[in-house]
Amino acid sequence: MTAQESLKARRDGALDALVRSVPYIQFLGVTFDRRGDELTATLSYNARLIGNPVLPALHGGVTAGFLEITALVELAWHCTRAALEDGRPQAEDIAAGGAFHIPKTIDLTVDYLRPCRPQDCYARAQINRSGRRYASVHVEAWQDNRTRLFAQATGHFLMPPRPPDG
Repeated sequence: MTAQESLKARRDGALDALVRSVPYIQFLGVTFDRRGDELTATLSYNARLIGNPVLPALHGGVTAGFLEITALVELAWHCTRAALEDGRPQAEDIAAGGAFHIPKTIDLTVDYLRPCRPQDCYARAQINRSGRRYASVHVEAWQDNRTRLFAQATGHFLMPPRPPDG
């Protein structure tokens, strides 16, 4: 295995472990696709997530949760990615789930732009600012057309203390 393939395998394993470490991500069925340094979240359609059966439309709380999850995973991944490239964390730490420090949400403002139809949803987060104690993130969610958003959010997060370099 080349060094490049080894790093890719470590990144994929770390992202999978990060996603598995948050039970609510599992409950909603959110998955993440990594292309280089870009993450795309996918919320697969499930009838139990419908809030308004008349339209039908995705529940607003599920929409907000999906956006918040996307922002939190992007932030945690941003912090973890640099450590992976330095050879940390070790495979055992990744498998145990102790390698991740999830930021805490300070606030999240969601703009519901249109009803979310009963089909798969996608979201991407962009970190506007990430410092030692505070981060600001913008998230956009869409379904079949990336330019036709059904929701967007801006969140502020308290960053976890950074572990000492080891």
